[in-house]
Amino acid sequence: MKHSLLSLAVGAALAASASLALAQNKGVTVGTLECHEASGAGLIFSSSRDLNCTFSGTDKGAKPVRYKGKINRYGLDIGFQENAVILWTVISTSDKFTPGDLAGKYGGVTAQVGFAAGLGANVLLGGTNNGFALQPLSIQGFNGLNLAAGLAEVELRPAS
Repeated sequence: MKHSLLSLAVGAALAASASLALAQNKGVTVGTLECHEASGAGLIFSSSRDLNCTFSGTDKGAKPVRYKGKINRYGLDIGFQENAVILWTVISTSDKFTPGDLAGKYGGVTAQVGFAAGLGANVLLGGTNNGFALQPLSIQGFNGLNLAAGLAEVELRPAS
């Protein structure tokens, strides 16, 4: 059963990443977003964890911009994770970009698997005027025991 759910989640993530890859060809890479996810347990059908993120632009001399936020996962989410770090390449539909534009809501597909150490994939679109893709397949690493597959929602706001 676990293998079937994981296969389904990975298949959905790959299908979504293929369609996002097409969108990426029309976009402009503007930087990277590194998010540190709070530790916590999955609640079988959902989880919600705080994020502390830093955006680093591709422009030389650009100062990093900090964001706070939350990641919510809906679907299968069983286990516990700690020390999670998510790294996305940020793609914009416009070359006119200011770092604060990343604030907003993102949604998409998520899958994670881990025992002691784990990996995850998050396929997300959103932000200001739905003009951003957080790289079709993000890189996520964490410690813990976790199995998750379903939908993910991220909300980012500028850190004060």
